[in-house]
Amino acid sequence: MARTEIASHRGGAFLWPENSLLAFRNALALPAEQLELDVHLSADGQVAVMHDHTLDRTTDANGPVRARSMAELRRVRLRGAGGEGVPSLAEAAALVRDAGKVLRLEIKADGEGRPYPGIVAACLALLDGLGMRGRTVAMSFQPATVAEAAAGGFRRTALLLDSKPWRGMGGASATGLARACGAGEIGLHVGELTPAAVAAFRAAGFGVGAWGANHEGSIRAGFGLGLDAIATDDPPLALRLRP
Repeated sequence: MARTEIASHRGGAFLWPENSLLAFRNALALPAEQLELDVHLSADGQVAVMHDHTLDRTTDANGPVRARSMAELRRVRLRGAGGEGVPSLAEAAALVRDAGKVLRLEIKADGEGRPYPGIVAACLALLDGLGMRGRTVAMSFQPATVAEAAAGGFRRTALLLDSKPWRGMGGASATGLARACGAGEIGLHVGELTPAAVAAFRAAGFGVGAWGANHEGSIRAGFGLGLDAIATDDPPLALRLRP
């Protein structure tokens, strides 16, 4: 089995301001293979890099990302990022391309949990302009978004599962849902994965990824499970611990 790849989660959120160009530049200087980030649509249909659907937690502004144009979002200041504004996907993906890494792209839903109309097509247009479609893993908690992405020729598409639904549905239903939406990978919090679950996913033909591998114990657990990739807020620690 290939070595588990390391994805710098939100650019390494324990070390630098999450989802900032500052974080991305620093993370991409490390020998981690992937960079993970999150995207929403702006008011003018452009793709903005932000985890939450609002600006409140990580910037000097408030309100929904969707309520502002990309130009307005660029003028919003990210906390702790030295005056940087909210990045666009185009800016972030260009950094990943130039570093020769893989982009791990989580496509978010709006504040009501609904997929943004047109966001997959907007992502693809940007990535194609940079030659990054085949070097991007597209992920979402929304099966409809995964299904749309699965037809788009990404390196891989991943269905992400929250802990509560996962515990309710079990492995057979999870693989059935992933297959129905065309996913090639199933993603869970590392604490939800067991050797038996990973083996079952692999037997069903799926790759397996995890997030939440942020401290020594959970990072070692992720490597021990032989996952395809772990997303970590502390990529230098994961690099030191990788067998």
